[in-house]
Amino acid sequence: MPRTSVITGAASGIGKATLDLLERRGERVIGVDLHDAEVVADLSTAEGRGALVDAVRKISGGRIDAIYAVAGLAVPAPATVAVNFFGTVATVDGLRPLLADSDAPRAVVVSSMAALMSSDEELVSLLASGDEPGAMARAKVLAKEPATTGGLIYASTKLALSRWVRRHAATAEWAGAGIPLNAVSPGIIATPMTADLIDTEEERKALLNMVPMPLNGIAEPIVVARLLAWLNSEENTHLCGQIVYVDGGSDAVLRGDSVW
Repeated sequence: MPRTSVITGAASGIGKATLDLLERRGERVIGVDLHDAEVVADLSTAEGRGALVDAVRKISGGRIDAIYAVAGLAVPAPATVAVNFFGTVATVDGLRPLLADSDAPRAVVVSSMAALMSSDEELVSLLASGDEPGAMARAKVLAKEPATTGGLIYASTKLALSRWVRRHAATAEWAGAGIPLNAVSPGIIATPMTADLIDTEEERKALLNMVPMPLNGIAEPIVVARLLAWLNSEENTHLCGQIVYVDGGSDAVLRGDSVW
């Protein structure tokens, strides 16, 4: 029986590459996005998150095998907080009950190597406590200066998300239920999200000075999709709570001997 997977952010970038890869392998994939997807839902709102779960439950008959929480934003605005952290957590938590009848339930989220960059301690703390109104209010303050403090929003959401995975993966709800929960942290990937940053050779060099990728440079979305597919495959039985950097070496260059 083919596996049934749910992918958010399925209309473009890493999400689309993952959907195409899984479908080529014969899986049933339920794509979720703001447009051009089987399920159209806005993960920046509580209503949209609830609609996602309801739609997937109806389409799947109440049973899925894997969750790919890929959807994300990289704009210096509160919406990035709503989608990247609260939308992602709501996706995996809301869909987790539908994994109960799978022989090999799996879940993976997309974080970012940006979690290693400068972040806002107050925002990260609000995210960790699950305070969405407080986090949105803090992001609104940071967004007033898009070129400086606004740039901390994306990194803060990804840092908080990576920590959320570390803190929940080994709990009774996840590992105790036989569900490996992990995250991938991509470096620079050639997607619509980064198109304006890598449009010219000069821009690419400038970005790679900040995010060094000595192994093969900027990657295509399929590189991340292949890793995501393995993490959510039946072969992955014991990888738990890991943040896997698929970044061409950025983590190794920036953190050296540090392993966390």
